[in-house]
Amino acid sequence: MAEMLFTPRDAAQILGVSYPALKQWVYKRKLRTIKTPGGHHRIPQSEIDRLLHRAQKKPGPELRTGLRRISGRNQLVGRIVDVRTSGLVGQVVLSVGGQQITSLITADAVREMGLKKGQTAAALIKATEVMIIKA
Repeated sequence: MAEMLFTPRDAAQILGVSYPALKQWVYKRKLRTIKTPGGHHRIPQSEIDRLLHRAQKKPGPELRTGLRRISGRNQLVGRIVDVRTSGLVGQVVLSVGGQQITSLITADAVREMGLKKGQTAAALIKATEVMIIKA
């Protein structure tokens, strides 16, 4: 299956950056593109996914544009790469900077939110402890 390609304007909108900023990334080779036979740039889905979590300059409410405002600050923005439901349970896999986060939620929540592969979403991490393991 061929990778989905986006126009620079569409990619800029998905990443939450201006069109001129995205074009500068292309010209400075910070963003890999594919050229059409007519010489137009197209941005592969993998490049958008790579930059999605760090497209905004600073963390905070601006990073969650288009998402509900919430007090939790431990949010990771990414792209939904898989959605499955079985009975009462839904499994949502989110790709954030090349890493995958899997969340089990109710199947009702999957349907109510209209979660589908390819959409942008955020994982809210709410825990009393965060442990670090040295590799």
